[in-house]
Amino acid sequence: MAKRFVNICIACVAVFFAVSILLVVLYGFLPVRYTPLMFLRQSEAFSRGERLELKHEWVPLEQISPDLISAVIESEDAHFYDHGGFSFGDMLDAFYRNRRSGCIVAGGSTISQQTAKNVFCTPSRTYTRKLFEAYFTVLIELLWGKQRILEVYLNVIELGDGVFGVESAADEYFSTSALRLNAHQSAALTDIIPCPRCYTDWLYGVE
Repeated sequence: MAKRFVNICIACVAVFFAVSILLVVLYGFLPVRYTPLMFLRQSEAFSRGERLELKHEWVPLEQISPDLISAVIESEDAHFYDHGGFSFGDMLDAFYRNRRSGCIVAGGSTISQQTAKNVFCTPSRTYTRKLFEAYFTVLIELLWGKQRILEVYLNVIELGDGVFGVESAADEYFSTSALRLNAHQSAALTDIIPCPRCYTDWLYGVE
């Protein structure tokens, strides 16, 4: 019985690795249309007796404003092109800041880590989720490369209640496309990334 149990465990692990690697390979060139966070937001709305209509439109990186790309990198991960998926200095700094504050006030996650979390994991703050996040971060760094990671990140990031991706956000708040966002709009959109459902009403007045 013990041997059979071990064999089952090995088979499950092998299946997980095979499926996860295949999924990462496919998402290396296919648009990511739906994520665990989208499912969670719709489930939360359903539990309240509501229906959440998602706003999500995929666009290639070439159709996203360079101002927005620069603003996001500067705000979220200034060393994006220099690290291999993890910025241990930022993670250590966030650890000490959170420890001093007694609560979580800083994340320290790179764009690669946030992309792995958004596409393959739930947003739950557990060590198990962080392990899966780290695993998928390594995979996407190896199999996607920086430009694809950035493209996926900008297309799946939550930017409002039911608003996902910069194309949908540009249309929702500024009635324009992601490509036509100016520097001011890009900075405003970047400001809401840490808490995308908290304060978005003021974005409608940004020009």
